[in-house]
Amino acid sequence: MLDVPRRPKALKAPHHSVVSLRLLVDSALRLAPGLVLTLSIAVAAFGLHKLPLLSAISPMMPAVLLGVTLHHTTKLPNWMDAGLEFSQRRLLRLAIILLGLQLTFTEVAQLGVIGLLILAATLGFTFVFTVRLARVLKVEARLAQLIAAGTAVCGASAVVAANAVVGGEEEDVTYAVACVTIYGTIAMFAYPVLPGLLHLNSSEFGFWAGASIHEIAQVVAASFGESQVAGEMGTVAKLSRVMMLAPLVIGLDFLARRDAGNRNISTRTLRASAIPWFVVGFIVAVGINSLVAISAELKSHLMILTTFLLTAALAAMGMHTDLARLRTRGFRPALVGALACLFVAVFSLTAIKLLI
Repeated sequence: MLDVPRRPKALKAPHHSVVSLRLLVDSALRLAPGLVLTLSIAVAAFGLHKLPLLSAISPMMPAVLLGVTLHHTTKLPNWMDAGLEFSQRRLLRLAIILLGLQLTFTEVAQLGVIGLLILAATLGFTFVFTVRLARVLKVEARLAQLIAAGTAVCGASAVVAANAVVGGEEEDVTYAVACVTIYGTIAMFAYPVLPGLLHLNSSEFGFWAGASIHEIAQVVAASFGESQVAGEMGTVAKLSRVMMLAPLVIGLDFLARRDAGNRNISTRTLRASAIPWFVVGFIVAVGINSLVAISAELKSHLMILTTFLLTAALAAMGMHTDLARLRTRGFRPALVGALACLFVAVFSLTAIKLLI
């Protein structure tokens, strides 16, 4: 009887879960070097933030400076690019979403219609004033929009969030962050000596600080330095102002897509620039915080995490920043930032005096 050769068994395809695991491991290994570097710089920046002379400045600024220094002193290998890109984009968007967990719709409602109108008007007029002034001084439009967003809303956080749709270069982001950090720090030290001179009570002063000082931490330091009442009002006003980041980014995205259409960019490119998902996530986070009670301790930890992620993102931007190109921006954008800071302070103060 002849032996019939047996057909070899077909090789089984790897199970989809095994393939997914391999892809996940490969992705993690690809991101790890650059991600570890940016997180390490963020840790170092937080350490520097604890020093007496630097405690008044957000750790985001030291992170940018450390990133820029590393970029100009060391040739980073190409295999770090994926992790740096992940930090600069994904970590940034996650941080913006987490900002929403600091605010509830109930807190916003406590300001009343007049308070919210003052905040909205301050944001809108400050943004328009800054962009128009930049046009007169011949400052590049994208850099002007970033300075305007940081001044009108919430400092460095608004700068990096707005850049997700504005599409400025790393040097634009670095310049704008430097502007809002420096001028916001000056305001933080200057404001506490002004309530008596301007005849503001504690509630009015807190609202003014929240409506005009750039960073959340700067508002907290300036307003609580005056009184507990001012501190609580300043915090609520500032967080309500942060919530307006969502409509601002949506508006900037609409303008970017409209401009792209005017330049006859393809329909496919326009569709790729849909309303940013992280803005939707931010609004959802505010809704979750409004429905679910989150303890003050957990909120504090989440705020530290948010700041840490933003710091890592800015460290990555710093490592893509060329000082030679940054110097080409000149002094005029800094002048725009200074005048915008003065405008937001005077406009909001005038509105408070007239309407509250």
